[in-house]
Amino acid sequence: MRIHFIAIGGSAMHNLAIALHKKGYQVTGSDDVIFEPSVSRLARHGILPEQMGWDASRITPDLDAVILGMHALLDNPELLKAQELGLKIYSYPEYIYEQTKDKLRVVIGGSHGKTTITSMILHVLNYYNRDFDYLVGAQLAGFDTMVKVTDEAPLIIIEGDEYLASPIDRRPKFHLYKANIAVISGIAWDHINVFPTFEDYTRQFELFIDTIQPEGKLIYCTADEDLNQLVERSTANVQKIGYEIPQHEVKDGVTSLLPDHTVLNVFGNHNLMNLNAARLVCEALGLSNAQFNAAISSFTGAAKRLEVLIKKDQTNVYKDFAHSPSKLKATIEAVKTQFTERKLVACIELHTFSSLNKEFLAQYADTMKQADCSIVYIDEETFKHKKINPFSKLDVQNAFNCNELQFFNNSDELNDYLLSMNFNRTNLLLMSSGNFGGLDLVKLARELTTN
Repeated sequence: MRIHFIAIGGSAMHNLAIALHKKGYQVTGSDDVIFEPSVSRLARHGILPEQMGWDASRITPDLDAVILGMHALLDNPELLKAQELGLKIYSYPEYIYEQTKDKLRVVIGGSHGKTTITSMILHVLNYYNRDFDYLVGAQLAGFDTMVKVTDEAPLIIIEGDEYLASPIDRRPKFHLYKANIAVISGIAWDHINVFPTFEDYTRQFELFIDTIQPEGKLIYCTADEDLNQLVERSTANVQKIGYEIPQHEVKDGVTSLLPDHTVLNVFGNHNLMNLNAARLVCEALGLSNAQFNAAISSFTGAAKRLEVLIKKDQTNVYKDFAHSPSKLKATIEAVKTQFTERKLVACIELHTFSSLNKEFLAQYADTMKQADCSIVYIDEETFKHKKINPFSKLDVQNAFNCNELQFFNNSDELNDYLLSMNFNRTNLLLMSSGNFGGLDLVKLARELTTN
């Protein structure tokens, strides 16, 4: 099989390219710019494009398929050539389905927790040496790549994103997988550039339920009222299985599952709910509660999900991917509940299209109220790049409903402010889907005053 990737450098795209290369396919690709870690990974497997940029001559009639990334534009010369030649053009979720249509497909959907739930399931299956394929949105310990597609594995675990599949396929990715077992972790409005109202956004989850294969399973979070109503309305021919927070205790900064006191490395109500979703999936795949608990106790979390940068006496510094209002609130609540005797400094970078929309910004009201010190950072270059009028400090304070909130649009000033603080008996939570204007977060964490 000869496969060409247009926009090969994307997170999922380069991992799928590597997976198909490992499968023995002849893989080529192109992109206008590729960043790390994609560059090193593609180079290691010999499929990094020799030159950046688009070149229609790469598209030849002998290609079996072209896989189109969301980053490509409609007038991309390679796309136009592929269309002219009548080649089969897939989005990456469409191609994942094509590769796995004879397998059992588990698809994890929801506005938050997808990566963690998927990671938990992979960890447990790996613990018992089960053979499975997967697609997950973060690099996990013990897994070389974020995508694995083989001929042999009988099932695939898929993190199902609700964003659009490709420039020429405007369906949400998770609609294309046709799940046998599906999870919805919750619904919180996001991607307003594509779904301008909450109703538009919610509708995608209704449609997702309709794509579950007849007599399949829908595992969903009963703590989410909007999701509850949506599931109750659904007439899909599926078994509906609800979940909530499991019994647990928090003692001396350690969370344990009850009644057997299984000690966990993760914490927070949102992670405990994620754990129960993963438990139900594993149960559907034939693992008992006891087997699940034995495996999950060694799960340390997905990359950038409450990832510990340093632990020093009475100070922990965490890096987290939280950026939407629901994720921000849940992450702050998790750290504050786990360490009730410590203060919390919470800093979020607003980076996504939705978070930088002035109307959507009001969704952040009261999301940081549990933090003892709230900080919002927006890289001033981000406004220029996205061609958005900059927010003032007052705009941000009003939106977050917090007059004491600190606001920075310069990473050096943010760095200096944090270094001026004393973090004795205080945790620091750094949250972003960006990179805080290039700040070295590990270096910052090491230099904090903690006594």
